[in-house]
Amino acid sequence: MSTVTKQNHIGRKISRIRELKDMKQEALAQALGISQQSVSAIENSETIEDERLEEVAKALGVTVEAIKNFSEEGMINYFNTFNDSTLSGVIVNTGTNTNSNCTFNPLDKLMESVEENKKLYERLLQSEKDKIEYLEKLLQAK
Repeated sequence: MSTVTKQNHIGRKISRIRELKDMKQEALAQALGISQQSVSAIENSETIEDERLEEVAKALGVTVEAIKNFSEEGMINYFNTFNDSTLSGVIVNTGTNTNSNCTFNPLDKLMESVEENKKLYERLLQSEKDKIEYLEKLLQAK
């Protein structure tokens, strides 16, 4: 039994590019005019029809070649150099100057997300404490 993943799983590449663009499945589904479940099915598919792949690439703002040639290693190298305007040798179609450098640190984005989740958890916890306090008051009033 092998645990090696297939390198050319188009659906996983689409999913990863969508995530890197901070796009939810629902947003991609809306751009494609399909349901979120259909996007999930696409992302779980090893292959995809060329016509659909072109539609997905357009919705993601990348080329078909960028999806086909996407690799995690290529992304890591891209972010480590910050001066390469290609993604695995394919120019990413961002609609802007492709020679611009990355303007954010991915780790900063991750830490912002962690902080937002922490604040949300604290608000939920406070809400539960408030509910308990209210229920205790109701019990004492009886």
